[in-house]
Amino acid sequence: QLQFVESGGGLVQNGGSLRLSCVVSGSTLDYYAIGWFRQAPGKEREGVSCISSIDGGTVYADSVKGRFTISNDNAKNTVYLQMNSLKPEDTAVYYCAADYYSDCSDKEVNFEFWGQGTQVTVSS
Repeated sequence: QLQFVESGGGLVQNGGSLRLSCVVSGSTLDYYAIGWFRQAPGKEREGVSCISSIDGGTVYADSVKGRFTISNDNAKNTVYLQMNSLKPEDTAVYYCAADYYSDCSDKEVNFEFWGQGTQVTVSS
């Protein structure tokens, strides 16, 4: 059973930056792809980014390409999401989630373990 502690969310102005952290316990990152998802009020949850447990490859949603960067620190069992050039439409609750031994090609339903989320609010 994996558990997550997400942090780093907050209120930031349009164009600002935040770095989200997801500390994973219960397993090493070697066995799980870790994805970041977000859900804005009144909208469905969507995938933002993912880092693969197989080859370390990364995936980004088109809406965040060039602005967000996902990375991991295996020594700290932590996955980060660096978010730059934030826009009001990035406002959402951000969740990290784990998918066993994945290249990040799986759908959201395959992510078995989920964190509680951290709120990101971008003011205009």
